[in-house]
Amino acid sequence: MALTLSTRPSPFPAVLHGRSQPSATPRTVAQCALPRRVIAAAMVLGAVPKRVRRARGRQTLQADASTSSLCQVARGLEPVREPQVPVWLFRQAGRHLPEYNEYKTKRNKNFLELLQDPKDVAEVTMQPLRRYGVDAAILFSDILVVAEALGIDVEMPGGKGILVPRPLESPEDMARLRVSSASADFVEQRLAHVLEAVRLILQTMSQEGMGDVPLIGFSAAPWTLFFYMVGGSSKKRTDAGERWLKEHPEASKELMSLLSEVIIEYLSAQVRSGCHVLQVFEAMGEHISPANLESFAVPAMTRIATALKERHPEVPLMVFPRGACYALPALQNAGFDVVTADCATDLAEAELSLKAASQGRVANLQGNFDPKWLRPGSSVEDASWLRAFDLCPFRFRS
Repeated sequence: MALTLSTRPSPFPAVLHGRSQPSATPRTVAQCALPRRVIAAAMVLGAVPKRVRRARGRQTLQADASTSSLCQVARGLEPVREPQVPVWLFRQAGRHLPEYNEYKTKRNKNFLELLQDPKDVAEVTMQPLRRYGVDAAILFSDILVVAEALGIDVEMPGGKGILVPRPLESPEDMARLRVSSASADFVEQRLAHVLEAVRLILQTMSQEGMGDVPLIGFSAAPWTLFFYMVGGSSKKRTDAGERWLKEHPEASKELMSLLSEVIIEYLSAQVRSGCHVLQVFEAMGEHISPANLESFAVPAMTRIATALKERHPEVPLMVFPRGACYALPALQNAGFDVVTADCATDLAEAELSLKAASQGRVANLQGNFDPKWLRPGSSVEDASWLRAFDLCPFRFRS
């Protein structure tokens, strides 16, 4: 069992239920480790003013990050090390941290510029580990680095979110892409700065006594990349992706296939560089119909999970279809070890749907922690939010 938290005021991941055996005696909130960790995580947005650093346990300094609680839980196994309830934040690095804002000012760079320098990426990735003692690092990156590698221009003007100024208007525009097929060499060349950042992060973690903490690598999902590459924005032309699927079905399948293969090579390269867990993020699930998700997105995700499991069977795979969590059972059966629910998804119903659809294995479930509980003035120290999610008294779910 594990907990992940989000600092973004939208449906982001939260609580993960491991497939542990039920406890003989139900554990109350006071008896489990969760409130302490929630209080520590709540410092993200100032709900708890005092810094809390987890003692990482000097007896585990030689421990391998691959045996961390997060990795074990993601594999569906009992944790062999503390903590029993590992915590990480989906956006644990970034502008909510004063040290991030100070560092960005000092470097005189915007967000996208920071991503180009492995030293900057490593520093920003490390900041929340130093402040909060969370139980995993997550690569500081962006969902559109794959699109950039393919030759798509990406901008981030202040207050307007991510923009693709020259989206693909028709199938003929696909000729602008730098490759027509994916390869490891393409990723090693075009995304070398990200892979170098992964290696530098791990080196820095080891130097700072955090070598037993896992690093989560990630990529945007094919549909999310497709959505931006043909639509250009999350705020305008949000129907462009669906129109492409309807008007250009064959070209859409071709582009989704290319994106899937690049993502496979990209995530595989992250593992070779040292990542312990991988996450595929479907950020734009709300902008695809259930029928098109089943026809276009799920087959692409299945291809990704199958290929990565063949190459790296020991590396846990997480997936988060924000805004499309009705697809959790399909993604479970696609081969993902952990599926993530957004804030609009009832965890108990999600778990029942996973069990009902299971084809022999039931994925671990995480998600649905509402970021409002991390905002100043919220009462995270009593367990009212646990009651709201039907998790109090806290029990293992079998």
